[in-house]
Amino acid sequence: MNMNKQAARGLVDIEAYLYREAHLSAARRRVTAFTARMDGLSHGQKRDIELWYLEEQKHVAHMVTKYIAENVGAAETANDIRFGRWLRGTLIAMAVIIMLTFVCTAVVVGSVA
Repeated sequence: MNMNKQAARGLVDIEAYLYREAHLSAARRRVTAFTARMDGLSHGQKRDIELWYLEEQKHVAHMVTKYIAENVGAAETANDIRFGRWLRGTLIAMAVIIMLTFVCTAVVVGSVA
């Protein structure tokens, strides 16, 4: 892997980390606001709710990421198949053009000679 690819991958990893942290920070704010409105909850219950909610958010984010990765993989596979078919058609067309060129050249040379 060359340096440019490594740098690009590093930037993507940093961006993903920052996005994940921003998402979890927003989730922390939401759950803290929710538990603050709830009267009658002990500190331990509030902490348990916050931990459960954050773990649930991580799970949902993982599922969404997995779904996106699967769809990107399927799209790449479909694109590879489509490109292979286009390449095969182009190769056949070029072979036909070359054969026609040889046949036409032979006919012209044969008629001149």
